[in-house]
Amino acid sequence: MRIVACNGFGLEKEKSNSPEEFFNRSVIQYIKDEEEKSLNVLYLRYFDEMVMKWTPYPANPIFQTPKREICMADIIALVCLLKDQSLVHRKRLYINSEKELAGYFENIDFRKLEKVFISLDQAKPYDIETPIDYYI
Repeated sequence: MRIVACNGFGLEKEKSNSPEEFFNRSVIQYIKDEEEKSLNVLYLRYFDEMVMKWTPYPANPIFQTPKREICMADIIALVCLLKDQSLVHRKRLYINSEKELAGYFENIDFRKLEKVFISLDQAKPYDIETPIDYYI
């Protein structure tokens, strides 16, 4: 699997009675079997406050590459895809449970995630041979 881009952002309210401002979207674009795909993960913005519970980082932004600060929203889709390979057959994932999101972060090697983002910032896609290599 070749990672092309990983980004996250907060949704903005489009209508006055819309709850969108309480959600973030994490997007990963990748190539698998010569087909370009993407996974959009929508989750409660409140979960960004759980950084210390699930990662070795003290707060958002969780780490920095030479070109940008990386936040939880930037890594969540990547972590989900690494943890659950069946997601390659989906385009969207909605997470509304703290327990579900915490499960994706179990045993992830965050130092290796940093390498993915450094490569992407240099405009180089990042190849992942096997997701198991990203577990501790």
